[in-house]
Amino acid sequence: MLTGSTLPSRRSCLMPEPLDPAAYTHLVGLALAEDVGAGDVTTRAVVPSGLMGHGVFLAKAPVVVAGLDVAAAVLAAVDSDVRLRRLREDGDHCAAATVIAEVTGRAASLLVAERTALNFLQYLSGIATMARAYVEAAGRQVAVLDTRKTTPAYRMLAKYAVRCGGATNHRAGLYDEVLIKDNHIRVAGGIAEAMARVRGSGHSRPIEVEISDLAQVDEAIGAGADIIMLDNFDEAATKSAIARIAGRARVELSGNMTLERVRALAPLGADMISVGALTHSAAAADISFDIRT
Repeated sequence: MLTGSTLPSRRSCLMPEPLDPAAYTHLVGLALAEDVGAGDVTTRAVVPSGLMGHGVFLAKAPVVVAGLDVAAAVLAAVDSDVRLRRLREDGDHCAAATVIAEVTGRAASLLVAERTALNFLQYLSGIATMARAYVEAAGRQVAVLDTRKTTPAYRMLAKYAVRCGGATNHRAGLYDEVLIKDNHIRVAGGIAEAMARVRGSGHSRPIEVEISDLAQVDEAIGAGADIIMLDNFDEAATKSAIARIAGRARVELSGNMTLERVRALAPLGADMISVGALTHSAAAADISFDIRT
């Protein structure tokens, strides 16, 4: 279960919660079917079936680890006799040359599972590493949130990795939070009308409204918005908007949030900064899997 149904208090930071196997078991099966198919023809030809091996997951550059459970599930799906021993845990920061985990089992099984296990571990650790960088840039002055900009079907995994990096989950999907965006406002004919329709539908959860200019700040406040998202505001406009809001609603900043922008905007008094890049632009972490027989 994602923890994003209630937006965080200012300066709060969620600890990584356990990842439900239901979030990845099916994906592991699909990934192995995609990669292995009818069998690894190279390994069958080269590696004796009874040969035992030992492998290590090695950080080649500084990384925040995420996805060890998923990597272990890949190994187990290939060969239930393979054993993984963790030397680091999800959420740990590892320097370059750190051994994250050791694996023992049939060498052929390790070779079959290697790429799929690494794909998951590198993908999720890349997200966690970027999330940690943004949390550090914010300096605990403001909560760093993720968004719904995730690879389809991988959202639960991506949001788990965000938590491993120390950032906070925003809404899990369209079903658990009310967020009136620019297109909703256009369709409804205005902020006040959109909010009235939400209240009229019986929803009792906080209402967040995305605004694109200072004029809409007053409209959102007048309509009683609980959270106001300032989308793509520069530093001067952000200061003006926060001053106008004056504590009458919580404030989220969004839009092209680079590390430099987060450092500049974090001290201005907002409650949250949402960063789509955490899940749509994180580079895969530099982790290798080296097998030794």
